[in-house]
Amino acid sequence: MEKFNLPKLPYDYNALEPYMSEEVLTLHHDKHHAAYVNAANTLIDKIQDARNGNTELDQKSVLKGLSFAIGGHILHEIFWKIMAPASSGKNKPAGKILEAINKEFGSFERFKTEFSETAKSVEGSGWAILTGAMSIIQVEKHNVNFYPERKILLCLDVWEHAYYLDYKNDRAKFVENWWNIVNWEEVEKRFSE
Repeated sequence: MEKFNLPKLPYDYNALEPYMSEEVLTLHHDKHHAAYVNAANTLIDKIQDARNGNTELDQKSVLKGLSFAIGGHILHEIFWKIMAPASSGKNKPAGKILEAINKEFGSFERFKTEFSETAKSVEGSGWAILTGAMSIIQVEKHNVNFYPERKILLCLDVWEHAYYLDYKNDRAKFVENWWNIVNWEEVEKRFSE
């Protein structure tokens, strides 16, 4: 099985300020995302050891853990790419993605409201996601209610580690400010692929 690597961020750790602090981004990327990558690789090693006859495997536990770790890795990998510094000029939708949003939701503002409410209403830890089918879904944790056959265009991490140091328990403020750093060029690219 192929192992995973922690990707480098496409910007500096302080590039998303004031909407996401350097401290939060560093901890989120270097600790949380790295933990998902390390966990996935450790579980892949366990699976390989079992396949080589070296050990017994608790299939249910290992595969559930692997799903969780890989889901966390994939979602974070997309999350980093779909953000950019607010000064980059990439944080306004245009082109085909805007047309698709307007067609499905009636307007960008309506989409933004629905997506924001989805993110704010995640129970506990999870994500708000826009799929290529122009549907908004919630993903609890990383691997519950996840539609793997749908391409992820846009995702927002609303686990507390994504915002607590900057926003305390004000998830709504975090969601509101996050729109300032959405990289719509990347979302458009994902939509067009």
